Amino acid sequence: MKTKLLITLFLILGLLAACAERNPHPMDMSQAVQNATTKTDHEALAQHYEEAAKEMQLKVDKYKKLLSQYESKSYLYGRQAEDLKTHCQRLIDVYEKAVEENLSMAKLHRQL
Repeated sequence: MKTKLLITLFLILGLLAACAERNPHPMDMSQAVQNATTKTDHEALAQHYEEAAKEMQLKVDKYKKLLSQYESKSYLYGRQAEDLKTHCQRLIDVYEKAVEENLSMAKLHRQL
């Protein structure tokens, strides 16, 4: 019972730490998109989305390395190994989706 509580707390703290990281969109994106009228505006937005995609890809790489370690040395993590692997895989999926979406937005603004 204690270990499940500790695992839950560990995962919650990890999630909170991930949420507290730097906002990939520090500007008001809806306002920036609405005000974009010139080629330069759209180019700046495309560059912003590409930079956000790069940041998300770094996180994907980071969690893939962690997942690899959890898989290759699961004996070090005991019962928590499966939870840690699942958690990492979910984060990888979320960040990969964010990369795709940011690149899609960059492509759209480059076309405009």
